[in-house]
Amino acid sequence: MNNTKNGGALVTLNDYQSIAQRTDQNKQSGLDGLAFPLLGLFGEVGTLLSALKKKQRDRDSFVGYTEAVIEEFGDVLWYFSNITSRASLNLSMLAQRIFRDLQDWDDVKNDFIGTFRDIQSEKNTDGSPDSPAFEAALIALAGKVGLLLNDFHMNRIANNRDVLSAHLVDIFRALIEAADVADIDLANAAAYNVHKIHSRWTEQPTYPPLFDEGLDILEQLPRKITMHIFEKHRGDKTYVIQQCNGINIGSTLTDNRIVNDDYRFHDVFHLANAAILGWSPVLRSLFKVKRKSNPEIDEAQDGNRATLIEEGISTLVFHRALRLNYFASIKSLDYSLLKLISEFISGYEADQCHLWQWEKAILDGYTVFRQIQLYRRGIVIADLEERSISFKELPQ
Repeated sequence: MNNTKNGGALVTLNDYQSIAQRTDQNKQSGLDGLAFPLLGLFGEVGTLLSALKKKQRDRDSFVGYTEAVIEEFGDVLWYFSNITSRASLNLSMLAQRIFRDLQDWDDVKNDFIGTFRDIQSEKNTDGSPDSPAFEAALIALAGKVGLLLNDFHMNRIANNRDVLSAHLVDIFRALIEAADVADIDLANAAAYNVHKIHSRWTEQPTYPPLFDEGLDILEQLPRKITMHIFEKHRGDKTYVIQQCNGINIGSTLTDNRIVNDDYRFHDVFHLANAAILGWSPVLRSLFKVKRKSNPEIDEAQDGNRATLIEEGISTLVFHRALRLNYFASIKSLDYSLLKLISEFISGYEADQCHLWQWEKAILDGYTVFRQIQLYRRGIVIADLEERSISFKELPQ
């Protein structure tokens, strides 16, 4: 299967449903587990309406609106598909019922293998995702989802799968109509969503090659970095010192903030980036391993702008972590944060890293950060071959 963001090999309706089901992180099954995907479905339809409102309000300043609509349609499909799975139904059956009268619903083919494009024969190639027709279609879609939520709340579907099936057919029909009037190809939306699923929640994590693989060792990040990190006090200031092989690395660091928050230990995050992502312009500069043999890469990937982007991401994530106890009890990061990071690194080689890599780099980095906070000194080991970062306590 081709996981390109747009187009690519077409997945069947049931194949897509299977992919969505396997990546459902909320493991409640059956009708008892409907609340989570129902709220998600309503939320994603609301996000579509919100995006349309912003486009109407800001028109010229809303960049990437069409791409955002395609992504949101993919998210709607994901939640809708998982609701269908929990109801023990399948998308291909619902797709056939869309074009049938109620009395003919049971006359469906169990061996029907359809794709999203098979059910979009009425797509308007002159349609637009910021047209009045699209607004009306989205409101109608939201209404259909609202009716399902109400029946769920009133406990009308718990013992009646026919009622649930009828709601899902109505919602699927409204979803297709909204896509048709906006000239949105649901196959592309599904392909984008599959790409995002595999980037965010891969079933078989496979790291891409390191970005400096095959280069001269003088232009490679060290494959195993053992960094001694400790504090020194000078007057009323507390500084962090870093040493690798007995050599001071970088400048002495303070929090650079009126209220101390231990950001002076933040180079741990650069070590985590190097270990998990194979990317850290900051460490390339500190270890003097910029890729000078390729002037274009040296300027674009290892230059000051790339360094500032990495520092910016570190600061962005830190401010989020401050509100969440430095991610102490967090096992999964909010997708909006990962998406924002992907926008930061667009056009840079780190854009090739999967979202699950970024999540791992952040969470593993903060695990080590919290240990340094506790002991105030220690050894941090970034292993680029093992794609790991670890902490070793130093004796007092």
